[in-house]
Amino acid sequence: MAKPLILVSNDDGITAPGIRTLVRVAMKIGEVVVVAPDSPQSGMGHAITIGNTLRLDKSIAFEDLGIEAYECSGTPADCVKLAKHHVLRDRQPDLVVSGINHGSNSSISVLYSGTMSAAIEAAIEGLPAIGFSLCDYGHGADFSHVEEYVEKIIREAIAKGIPDNTTLNVNIPKKSEEPIKGIKICRQARAKWQEEFDERLDPHNRKYYWMTGSFVNFDKGEDTDEWALVNNYISIVPCQFDMTAHHTISMINEEWDF
Repeated sequence: MAKPLILVSNDDGITAPGIRTLVRVAMKIGEVVVVAPDSPQSGMGHAITIGNTLRLDKSIAFEDLGIEAYECSGTPADCVKLAKHHVLRDRQPDLVVSGINHGSNSSISVLYSGTMSAAIEAAIEGLPAIGFSLCDYGHGADFSHVEEYVEKIIREAIAKGIPDNTTLNVNIPKKSEEPIKGIKICRQARAKWQEEFDERLDPHNRKYYWMTGSFVNFDKGEDTDEWALVNNYISIVPCQFDMTAHHTISMINEEWDF
């Protein structure tokens, strides 16, 4: 029986430790092909490259693992598009996995996340996909505790399937003395980033701004991704790219006067 074909991408760049961890796990399950950005693309959301050229080159980043890998000058969404329509044009991936991101992509961060844009792009292209993130922004983030859970989730996704037009947003707590309690299927918490802009002066006395701020969780529910992560559970939020507020259609039809 042929091994499943797993496409791996990310937004932290092809040399990031997180994608190397994800590749090692995926290798236990199937044949792996990597198409990832050649430089960090965090916070790019679902941007695509339309005004510049795209470059795609063979990469030696995973040569020691014997993995076919390509580095792309574009965004995570570009990487998935190029992978499907060019690199793997004669083959269909059984699963697309993105990450493992350095930092949480829970709640509203899913909209800004390059990691999740790769997974959502895969879903748009009709491919089952999962985005993985570790809630640790540190350069030396420890990924050692995530591998067994990532493997279990990937195996379940391949064996049981992911519904069409859906992708999974998986967030994993930072490593601590307390072991992970388990996995929770959650909804996205109602929360946002409260931005502030620090005004500064450059050496030419011209103003520039540095965005700062804090994360504010308005949601007190115990069925959200934020609750799960605070309580040391892995959160899985099924996401869809159809952003229609279906419940509002009838309200507008009934109440608005056109």
